[in-house]
Amino acid sequence: MELRQLEYFQKVSKLKNFTKAAEALHVSQPSVTNSIRKLEEELGVVLLDRNKKRVYLTEEGKVFLNRIDKILFELNDTLLEIRDLKCLDKGQIKLGLPPMIGAHFFPNMFTKFSKDYPNLDLQVYEEGSINARQLIEKGDLDLGLIILPKNSKQLDTIEIFKTNIVLCVSKDHRLCNCKEVCFTELENEDFILLKDDSFHRRAIMQRCHQHKLKPRVIFSSNQIETIKALVASGVGISFLLEMAARDTKDIVAVPLTETIETTIGLAWRKDKYLSKATKSFIDFIKNYTESPDFKGF
Repeated sequence: MELRQLEYFQKVSKLKNFTKAAEALHVSQPSVTNSIRKLEEELGVVLLDRNKKRVYLTEEGKVFLNRIDKILFELNDTLLEIRDLKCLDKGQIKLGLPPMIGAHFFPNMFTKFSKDYPNLDLQVYEEGSINARQLIEKGDLDLGLIILPKNSKQLDTIEIFKTNIVLCVSKDHRLCNCKEVCFTELENEDFILLKDDSFHRRAIMQRCHQHKLKPRVIFSSNQIETIKALVASGVGISFLLEMAARDTKDIVAVPLTETIETTIGLAWRKDKYLSKATKSFIDFIKNYTESPDFKGF
């Protein structure tokens, strides 16, 4: 049994497709297929139920994948720790960053971090808070600057600050002068929302469901400036974090009657080895956000 076989099996299990797995691994599909076939022969069981469109785990495959996930996670952590000992002043950090937080916080933060730590490689993955959290829990990301979950047994977190989700409308919209708005007043509106992997979208859809409102979502995007432009043009309404709406002159931010408060913070997996580079970034964020000059996002 080879390490490569385990990695191939894990990737096929996650993507449920041999072709996609081969592309992600940068190898040929026959290499992946043959490797997993040999693995099954060695184990004497069928791990994958194959059909033309998708691949499914057998019961044996589910048990094997559960073990393999833990083994590969521990192995990657060990390799990271060994590399850490060899490269004391260098390192790579994989950071998950939702588009709305990134647009209003990342540029200044990244400039300062790059200046303070020129030898550290900060790789940013634009992911919604929900997807970023899942990737952190799997060990695929080191950190996430995200909307923090209320309870998580798997994550350690640093709370940075709290902000609210607000309704955003054009300057000539019928609700633009309201002191606050209830979801029941939005029944006939066209909604422009972030995509499904965002905490923000799920929070809005949950409130709509509670009020028996079926929102008419006409456009979904993770491009914040595109959403703002469509709202400003009167195409529809949207919901943004207050920090993203307050500096925009062409749209009006209206508070919601039922406040949706979010907590922005840094998160990482509790049992994952933290490299020196990752610890440096955590310390940087603590110092950066606790500075008297920091006024939030």
